[in-house]
Amino acid sequence: MIEVDGSYGEGGGQILRTAVSLGGALGREVRIFNIRAGRSQPGLRPQHLTGVKAAAEMCNAQLKGSEVGSTELVFKPSKLRTGRFRFDVGTAGSITLVLQTLMPLLAYSPGRVEVEIIGDTDVKWSPPIDYFIHVALPVLGKLGSTCQLEVLRRGHYPRGGGQVRLTTTPVEIIKPITGIDPGSVVRIRGVSHGVGLPRHVAERQSQAARKALSGKGLPEPDIVIDYSEAKSNLGAGSGLVLYAETRGGAILGGDSLGERGKPAEEVGEEAAGKLVEEIESGAYLDSHMGDMIIPYLALADGNSEVSVSQITQHTLTNLKVAEWLAGVRFGVEGELGTKGRLRTEGLGLRGSSSSSPTGSLVVPRP
Repeated sequence: MIEVDGSYGEGGGQILRTAVSLGGALGREVRIFNIRAGRSQPGLRPQHLTGVKAAAEMCNAQLKGSEVGSTELVFKPSKLRTGRFRFDVGTAGSITLVLQTLMPLLAYSPGRVEVEIIGDTDVKWSPPIDYFIHVALPVLGKLGSTCQLEVLRRGHYPRGGGQVRLTTTPVEIIKPITGIDPGSVVRIRGVSHGVGLPRHVAERQSQAARKALSGKGLPEPDIVIDYSEAKSNLGAGSGLVLYAETRGGAILGGDSLGERGKPAEEVGEEAAGKLVEEIESGAYLDSHMGDMIIPYLALADGNSEVSVSQITQHTLTNLKVAEWLAGVRFGVEGELGTKGRLRTEGLGLRGSSSSSPTGSLVVPRP
């Protein structure tokens, strides 16, 4: 059994997601304790619990401590499953955080899997669903991931009610990746969405982003307006995701979420500003992908090296959990808060089947 202290490093929910995801993919039993110990509401929250239970169903795992508020969880996986599944976060919790838990695990399923998840598609402190579709999935596709993601309905805080469908097919191996120099930007695209608000809100977000990007001498963006009328049981909301494609094959994103009292122009300018920062960093991966790619690097059949726009405490914590679970070593070049590089330095358990290895590994507590 692998034991992981959930208060290590930044001590957030990503520790839980990475531990469960890699544990399920590699067939390793894991015990996570001190879950979110430093948070104002410690322990498992509904969106964390949905991700854990979804992963458990995907690999017939036995669970102990799987209740809201629990600060300790034991996850004992078995064989991975195929078929159709449906999970409901039950609140306006983030769909994309549940996806982060499931996607590395599903790559090792023996056949096609279709998963529908209900919750919030666009929420603070989480990558928006359009970022997943237009940035995360294409980048992960370079490693061999075969996921398709469809938005059936958007959902916003506080009512949630969004619905997405994820379809995956198995891969023989997760491939390593090398990406250092992104090269110059060749095109910029985006999605400006509005639900239950006047259409001009989404249009003004787009116009403000265009103006901000043109002021930096970047290519004219192609921004799709995704507008839908209000639903009686769903809340209103808006947001903008921009993404730049480069000559070196990189895809970099910037996003902003609308909220009460926040002008549409501010949303557009904020998303554009974030994208410009990512482009000007000269990195191959943006700040979201710098974290999200780590489980895949740990599972890849070979060593990888990528440049990231920022080394965060979140990144360093996620790297350590991946090392513990997969037995791989990571090298980090760069200081906290600055551009850097991530390297894998040894195969560890990568490429293992989903049958549980014998023996026990106890991770030293920090």
